Amino acid sequence: MPEKTGQDLSGDRIDAHTRELIKELADGAERLTFPLPRSFPFGPPAEYAELRSKCPVAPAVLHGKNSWLIAKYDDVREALQSTSLSADMSHPDYPLNPGMRASLAASGPGAGSFLKMDPPEHDVMRRMVTRDFTVKRVEALRPKIQELVDGLIDDMLAGPQPADLFQALATPMPNTVICWLLGVPQSDHDFFQERSTYFFRRDVPDDVRLTASKELNEYVYNLIDQRIDDPDTDPEADIISRLVVEQLRDGKISRREVQGIAFLMLVAGHETTGNMAALGTLALLQHPEQYKALGEDPSLAPGAVEELMRFLTINNEPNWRVAKEDTVIGGQLIKAGEGVVPLTFSANRDEGHYTAPNTFDIRRPDRDHLGFGYGIHQCLGQPLARVELQVFYATLARRVPTLKLAVPLEEVPFKTNAEIYGVHSLPVTW
Repeated sequence: MPEKTGQDLSGDRIDAHTRELIKELADGAERLTFPLPRSFPFGPPAEYAELRSKCPVAPAVLHGKNSWLIAKYDDVREALQSTSLSADMSHPDYPLNPGMRASLAASGPGAGSFLKMDPPEHDVMRRMVTRDFTVKRVEALRPKIQELVDGLIDDMLAGPQPADLFQALATPMPNTVICWLLGVPQSDHDFFQERSTYFFRRDVPDDVRLTASKELNEYVYNLIDQRIDDPDTDPEADIISRLVVEQLRDGKISRREVQGIAFLMLVAGHETTGNMAALGTLALLQHPEQYKALGEDPSLAPGAVEELMRFLTINNEPNWRVAKEDTVIGGQLIKAGEGVVPLTFSANRDEGHYTAPNTFDIRRPDRDHLGFGYGIHQCLGQPLARVELQVFYATLARRVPTLKLAVPLEEVPFKTNAEIYGVHSLPVTW
C-alpha cells in the first residue's frame, strides 16, 4: 500500500461514504472501475468533488501498481509539469493494462509516439512538427476550414431530417483537415475512421483493438514508403513528406519514428476534435440562449471553445505518469515507482479555482483550463483544434439557428465506453 503521509484517512473529517471510496481505491483494480462513470451527461464523476474536499491526493491500485489520483487544480498542474514524473509507457512501473503492455513489448523499442516520451527524446521529436501547428500557420488554414464547414453544412441542410450531426459534420471536418496536413487520400478516410474508432473503445476486446492498431500502423507505413520510394517527394507537400525528406533521408529519424509521429497526428488530430465538435454542439443546444448569442455574435466563438474545453474535458484517461524519484505533490509523499493520475476533469471543475465551475458560460473570463493538458506534453495541435472548433460552432449557430435535438437527451448514445468521451451519434433537426 502507498504510504499515506499527507492525508488523515480516519476521523471526523472523512465521512463514511468517502472513507469507503478511498478504501475501494486503495484495495485495487479488481474493485475499481477507472475512469469513474461521468455524471450524466456533462458532469465529472460525483466522487471527484469528494476527493477534492476530503482526500485530494487519493491512493489507488491501478493495473497492479500503487498509484495516486490527483484531484485539485493546483496539484494537477504541478503534476503535469513535474520533472520528477515520467510519461514513458515503457517504464516498468507505469500503470499500464496487461494488453497494452504486451502490445508495447511486441512492438519493440521506439514504438511509442513523443506523447509518451520524456526529454530529451520528447523535445527532439516534438520540435520536428512544431512548425506545422503554430498559430500563424493554422490561422492561414482558417479560410479553407471555413469553406469545408460551409460545404458540410450545405450537404446536411440539403439532406433528409433528422440528420446525424456527428457523421455529417463533426467527424468529417477534423478528419479532412488532418488528412490534408498528412497527405492522406480522400478515398482512404472511411478506412481510417473505422479503425481509429475501435482503437479508442474500451468495450472492444484487446485482440480487436490490436488488429485495428496493426491495420492503422500498416497503413501509415504504406504512406511513408510511398514518399521514400519517390525521389521527387516534395517536402512542402505535407508533414509526412517533409519528415521523410528532411529527417529520415538525413538519418536524423528512423522509419519507425516517422510512423509514430504520423500515427499520433492521424489519431489525435481527428478523434478528439470530432468528439468535441459534436459534444460541444449538444452542450450549446442545452443552453439555447448561449447558442443564439453565438450565432448573433461570432466574436464569442473563442471564449465558447475555451469554456467547452473546460466544461466537457473529453479525455477520460489523460496524462498518466510514474514517479522517477520520490516527490511531494499536494503535501503527499509519492515514492519512486508509484503511478500518478492527474484528474484533469476534476481540476477543470475545481471550486477552489473557478467561480461556479459547474455553470456553463461562454462569456467566462477564465482561459486557464487544462483541457489541452499542461507542461511539455500539452496538446501540440491545440492551435489547430481551436481554429476548427471556432469555425465549426460559430458557423453552425449562425447558419442553423433553429437546430435542435431530434430525440430526448436521454436517448442520445454517449461514449461511456471510450477513452475519448463523446456521442456515437447526434440526431438533430431544424
